[in-house]
Amino acid sequence: MNTMFALTSPSHIVVLGAGLMGRLLALSLARQGHRVQVMDAHGPQGEGAAAPVAAAMLAPLAESAVTEPNVVRMGQHSLERWPQLLHSLRTPVYFQRNGTLVVWHRQDQADAQRLAALFHKNRQINTTLPQPENLNAQRLAEVEPALQGRFQSGLLLPDEGQLDNRQLLPALLKELEALGVELHWHSPKELSDFAPGQSGQPDLVLDCRGLGARTAWTQVRGVRGEVIRVHAPEVTLQRPTRLIHPRYSLYIAPKENHLFVIGATEIESDDMGPASVRSTMELLSALYTVHSGFAEARILELNTQCRPTLPDNLPALRWVGERVLQVNGLYRHGYMISPSMHDITLQVLTDGHSPLAQALQVPVLHS
Repeated sequence: MNTMFALTSPSHIVVLGAGLMGRLLALSLARQGHRVQVMDAHGPQGEGAAAPVAAAMLAPLAESAVTEPNVVRMGQHSLERWPQLLHSLRTPVYFQRNGTLVVWHRQDQADAQRLAALFHKNRQINTTLPQPENLNAQRLAEVEPALQGRFQSGLLLPDEGQLDNRQLLPALLKELEALGVELHWHSPKELSDFAPGQSGQPDLVLDCRGLGARTAWTQVRGVRGEVIRVHAPEVTLQRPTRLIHPRYSLYIAPKENHLFVIGATEIESDDMGPASVRSTMELLSALYTVHSGFAEARILELNTQCRPTLPDNLPALRWVGERVLQVNGLYRHGYMISPSMHDITLQVLTDGHSPLAQALQVPVLHS
């Protein structure tokens, strides 16, 4: 029998961490009528979070090549939930579902065939995944005119999407402010700073600090990623595009107004230092082979960030006692799976259990 705390309205809830998960959950809980306080070690722009440094692609089929089936199912659930979550915001956020394009140069044909076979295998495991469309040169030019003549073949993964994280985070903040959520910036806190349930203390503490929670959840580690943001007026891509490459898989996520987010590297390290010359040169060289118009692009940002990851690279919830709930381990799939983790967390807090967590095989642990 579950003896964990269940919310009654109105409860007093402290949310630690104002990254993506912290903002989504704080907003929903405030809308339910609870008194919500958000405490973050950094400022309102999300400076310490992984959320601003991301491409925000929502690509379950593409990610099925590198992650577990339950994460893919979480991505499918979240892909349907994002439009609902965004529709509830008063500030518009760029969102599209034009699919994902996968391309490769002729010398990488064998790697492309292996990837296509992997997609086929994963669709046998999860029959609700869409069927990739094989593109010849003519069809590729129809789907993505900007790449006409540059590639002989490709794959279109239908229905996949993306959003603009740099629009989403301030849009969520605006909602929190409008609802009167108490926002405490530059206020690092530990779980030991609270005694939830006691007089003068919150009823519940929700720990969404990502890497900041390592003091309380020692298994959390960082996996480094490097992301470049460029402005390329000569390039027009209509959907996220992935380039198969022997050393790394490059992705290009086009945002509005010829802004592109590019990344590839994933390094098993929690080093937050600047990107290396080598990785930057490789990334930009591969980018140029996709479209020569990127040669005249202006580099706006070159960012590194570490994504919070648990030992199995899968997300989890964990109760610490009866009134502290931790949400962590979203790894490189933060935007793809956060609506699923949001829905699971709300079910756990409201009912003490989550049918969605069972369906998606997300563990709810007890320390």
